[in-house]
Amino acid sequence: MADKRDYYEVLGVEKSASDAEIKSAYRKKAKKYHPDLNPGDAEAEKNFKEVNEAYEVLSDADKKQKYDTYGHAGVDPNFGAGGGGWSGGFGGAGIDLDDIFGSFFGGGFGGFGGTQQRRNPNAPRRGGDVHIGLGITFMEAVHGCKKTVTINRQENCPDCGGSGAKKGTHAETCSECHGTGQVMQQQRTPFGVIQNARPCHKCGGKGKIIKEPCQKCRGNGRVNVSVKKEVNIPAGIDDEQSLALRGEGDMGTNGGAQGDVIIVINVKPDPMFKREKYNVFVEVPITYGQAVLGDEIVVPTIDGKVQYKVPEGTQSGTVFRLRQKGIQYLNGRGRGDQYVTVNVEIPKKVTREQRKALEAFEATLKDDNYEERKGFFKKIKDMFD
Repeated sequence: MADKRDYYEVLGVEKSASDAEIKSAYRKKAKKYHPDLNPGDAEAEKNFKEVNEAYEVLSDADKKQKYDTYGHAGVDPNFGAGGGGWSGGFGGAGIDLDDIFGSFFGGGFGGFGGTQQRRNPNAPRRGGDVHIGLGITFMEAVHGCKKTVTINRQENCPDCGGSGAKKGTHAETCSECHGTGQVMQQQRTPFGVIQNARPCHKCGGKGKIIKEPCQKCRGNGRVNVSVKKEVNIPAGIDDEQSLALRGEGDMGTNGGAQGDVIIVINVKPDPMFKREKYNVFVEVPITYGQAVLGDEIVVPTIDGKVQYKVPEGTQSGTVFRLRQKGIQYLNGRGRGDQYVTVNVEIPKKVTREQRKALEAFEATLKDDNYEERKGFFKKIKDMFD
């Protein structure tokens, strides 16, 4: 594990980062290296897997605590194979806390005359969750869509059925620990007799011995596979929201339940529409004449074009509300609204005839025709007179 980068370094956060900061950093990194945005880029694919691996550990409080304490060894699949107790829980990492406490008390962490309780090494354990980032367009998020995702997960070895033993053979119960994965030791100390449990040296704390390992999985019982699944993306989903595919993650061990697949949605920005929750915002340019005289204009919505009557005397920056023209509520009834901001566009160039016509028109206007202008000059007069 020496070649693995520090998970905090991978996500670009400090060790003191909050859950929200870790999640935010993961979103940015996953989007940056996502295969959909980097087709054929092997380095980006490698970084994407590394980012997902780092987030899977740092987003899980238990795994994060083990990683902070023992590094990559603490989250290795073989970590704690001896049973999960203090003295046996770190056998896979080459660390035995019984040895540490033994240097002080002459015995293990089992307690003064007590017995350290451990989990059964052969008890069912749930498989790990698999995290996937999925990029979709704004309209796909608004209306929903179907996408095919690739899931890289661990499954039971097809050759040995997950036992780890060569086909035609089976794992045998350890004769030393009788399948418990641990052996008890007693030691006399000035404090009395200390009894502690240690990982069984014969089976390595697994409780079983495989004499002929499966060649395909090398005795691990599981292999890495890639499967494709079609996913229904519901209408109304937003950026950084997630979906869960239950029971599609890593296979459990010893008959444990299969993990889940967590799909994090990354919505690409739209060049025209902006979104806030379930409301949609769009800006529409109108001419000077349309603003003065009023007109029926074309307004784009997420469902297509609609006609809207702009009243005469409309000011630049006026916002109109189109009810029920927003985004459908996620997994619910009703929709948000659409807000249309009209901006009056001033011509940059005019002909000589147009200039004369405009000057003649302007000459017919008085301050009473301009509400904001009239109020502005009144404020100046009140301030300085």
